[in-house]
Amino acid sequence: MQTLVTDWPEEAASCLNRGETVAFPTETVYGLGADAFDADAVAGIFKSKGRPSDNPLIVHVATPDRIGEVALEISDTARMLVERFFPGPLTLVLKKRDVVPEIVSAGLPTIGVRCPSHPVASEFLRYCEHPVAAPSANVSGRPSPTDWKTVYHDLGGRIACLLRGEPSAIGLESTIVDCSVNPPRLLRTGAVSIEALRELVPDLEIATSCKPGEAPKSPGQKYRHYSPEAEIVLVEAPPKSLPEIAPTAWIGLSASPTEAIKTLQCRDMDEYARVLFGFFRTCDAEGIRTIYCELPPEEGIGRAIRDRLLKAAGKN
Repeated sequence: MQTLVTDWPEEAASCLNRGETVAFPTETVYGLGADAFDADAVAGIFKSKGRPSDNPLIVHVATPDRIGEVALEISDTARMLVERFFPGPLTLVLKKRDVVPEIVSAGLPTIGVRCPSHPVASEFLRYCEHPVAAPSANVSGRPSPTDWKTVYHDLGGRIACLLRGEPSAIGLESTIVDCSVNPPRLLRTGAVSIEALRELVPDLEIATSCKPGEAPKSPGQKYRHYSPEAEIVLVEAPPKSLPEIAPTAWIGLSASPTEAIKTLQCRDMDEYARVLFGFFRTCDAEGIRTIYCELPPEEGIGRAIRDRLLKAAGKN
């Protein structure tokens, strides 16, 4: 299959409306989309990515008033969160309508819904006839893509179309809150922080990873994610020195303890989030075998960075 690379949202949407898979930019990471009402098209997402079939997808809508096309009911809490954070990097898990095929929700009676704020994504979704089911546009398990060239590296020749845009401004996947239960439950951390959510939902609970045999209600709960080929070593603070037996790299808020290795010192946690997955990809391309990652403070987007680092290291 030859992948069409385009700068035109209407052209990309035409491909999707014909039942094809289309990668597109969002403010979080690039997504790989298909018509959420077309089970055969959605199956193409799983085939292209090598994604496990019990890992549910998130449905993207152009505007908040289209949530009702896929959600059966929206609780008062969900409405408050929509008014505060949509469009933006927040996904809400809601009870789904029967029109959404089971392949999208992995057979669950719920569906994750989000409304991106990225202007190219918004325009693309407006041209799409139906809501769009879309996980991240990468080979399953690999670091999520934050620029179009990374998408092409992973999926070029496997998907019909790639809509180009600027690199993702946030760099981490959306926060996910399950509003189908009471009290609501945080399923995945992201740029919308726990602190911001609890201003509206004081009784918000925090979910743990799925137990063996348990079906995940959202992406990121069950399978190892975000992993580069290099070994990930997590540290709370920089050690006095790092071994240089094999090609090694460092990323964190602090300076590297060893000047001789590949280093990315981030100015703040927003930059850390934005560059993390791209740094993993660069290290793989350069043959780095070990990446030392400084765990950021467990506050704000730092919680989301820690979550991704722990999953990349296979520890969560």
